[in-house]
Amino acid sequence: MQIETPPTEKPHERPEGERRGLVIVHTGDGKGKSTAAFGLALRAFGRRHVHGKQVAIFQFMKVPSARFGEHRAFEQLGLPIHGLGDGFSWKSRDLEHSAALAREGWQRARAAILDGAHFLVVLDEITYPLIYGWLALEPVLDTLRSRPRDVHVCLTGRRCPSELIELADTVTEMRLVKHAFKAGIPAQRGIED
Repeated sequence: MQIETPPTEKPHERPEGERRGLVIVHTGDGKGKSTAAFGLALRAFGRRHVHGKQVAIFQFMKVPSARFGEHRAFEQLGLPIHGLGDGFSWKSRDLEHSAALAREGWQRARAAILDGAHFLVVLDEITYPLIYGWLALEPVLDTLRSRPRDVHVCLTGRRCPSELIELADTVTEMRLVKHAFKAGIPAQRGIED
């Protein structure tokens, strides 16, 4: 490890642009995409008294009855989290049904983005229905372009389409460096629900 001298001057000037809603993407093969989006949702939810608007999370691959740790915590806080799918594709018994659920779920998420009542809408794991062809990309792009000016949208999932990356204001790629699963260690409850 190399020791660094802490900076003594501000590393950048304060931007002078206007505040507005952002499109934020968390993608890549590393762990942490949904976790980062949930942290963002908690931060926004904690400030709702300041901006008076709602926060909602839509999970495109989770079932509506999912009871992972985040569901239990968000339920206690009153932060809406909606499972829109029927699980990961390898668990599905009917991929046409999975596709139909994704399309129905998109209509619910789209309404929340456009209604003007939300400060932040999280579209967790939306890249999968897009890359599987269950959702058309252009209506998603159109919705992001036409959303009310102050609405933030965070999208997560692997292999994010380049068109979404181009449209986004902030993109973070989670890079896999090392993962316990590859060493034969199973997913840990409360860490990788």
